[in-house]
Amino acid sequence: MLKKVAILANGGDVSGFNAVIRAIVKTAENHGVECYGIIDGYNGLLKKQFEKLSTAQDGEAIGILPKGGSIIGSSTNSNLFNYKIVNDNGEIEYKDMSDVAIQNIKDFGFDCIFTLGGDGTQKSARDFSTKGVNIIGVPKTIDNDVACTEITFGYNTAVSVAMEALDRLHTTGETHHRIMVLEVMGRYAGWIALESAIAGGADIALIPEIPYDIEKVATKIENRKKRGKNFSVVVVAEGAAPKGGSITVLGTRDNGKGVDNTKLGGVGQVVAKQLEELTGLEARNTTLGYMQRGGTPTAFDRVLSTKYGVKAMELALEEKFGVLTVIKNGKLDSVSLDDVVGKNKQIGAVSGNTEESNLRKITMDDDLVKTARNIGIALGD
Repeated sequence: MLKKVAILANGGDVSGFNAVIRAIVKTAENHGVECYGIIDGYNGLLKKQFEKLSTAQDGEAIGILPKGGSIIGSSTNSNLFNYKIVNDNGEIEYKDMSDVAIQNIKDFGFDCIFTLGGDGTQKSARDFSTKGVNIIGVPKTIDNDVACTEITFGYNTAVSVAMEALDRLHTTGETHHRIMVLEVMGRYAGWIALESAIAGGADIALIPEIPYDIEKVATKIENRKKRGKNFSVVVVAEGAAPKGGSITVLGTRDNGKGVDNTKLGGVGQVVAKQLEELTGLEARNTTLGYMQRGGTPTAFDRVLSTKYGVKAMELALEEKFGVLTVIKNGKLDSVSLDDVVGKNKQIGAVSGNTEESNLRKITMDDDLVKTARNIGIALGD
């Protein structure tokens, strides 16, 4: 019988983390189950940093529905199956610390761990599940690229922020007859770029799924000039790349194997410079960056996050572990974490967020692609 559960938030912060936490805690309390937060994600699981969560008076989970970020923190690039250790002599080595984390779970009597995160988080969740831990995942990422679900929490808020930025850039571009480029997040999937382009009235959207031809992008802008429109608005996903070229890399990290050590950024500036040279119009780039992650969640994300949290706790009460809560055909459901991971079957080998991961990308028959093309948004191909 379920008595004590714990929540773990991992990966980049998104709006909706706290709404999920609140929903799990409230549902747990209504069924007499104790709920704990694991502080700072997988790091906290290793370091035994657990905090009781409650919606009672002065409880930690009161008033958090509209709050951005995560009240229990989060961790990035923390693969416990290949964990970075700094020895006393300053040397760095990587060790499999998963058994230590599993022992901590047993010692504290957690009957289930909820993992709130994206594909990397859920890859580690699957690996822990394979080693006997009761795990239930909840799909989080602003990139909306977690496999097997139609939407992730945090995505709608990110799109809304990008849309507002486009509204503001639109007026500046029109006033000064400029090309306004907005670089948004989207490493391997262009959901934010494409949906915000439609919502924000952009003229061009460059996404990772479609290698772009900068000459064709320039032609689109030239055709607008011929119609008397001496400005254009371009949305570029950070992972967009030209035909025959590669993604624009800002830098690299050294966090060992099993995590994506590449830091993307700068493609917006590259595109702006090229378009200025090709069209003769001044071009300006704005990189939205972490503005997409922070702040209060939209009403949509508050509701979606709450639904996901309640569903996750219901699955725990039913003892349906090793699964991810998903939206399938518009309804709450669950799928095996094995299905989410896909072909990454080796434990600890790849924690996710790589090209080999089972990511949900935009397909060319998606309604968003068809809609964009039909209203005249150029996709660079």
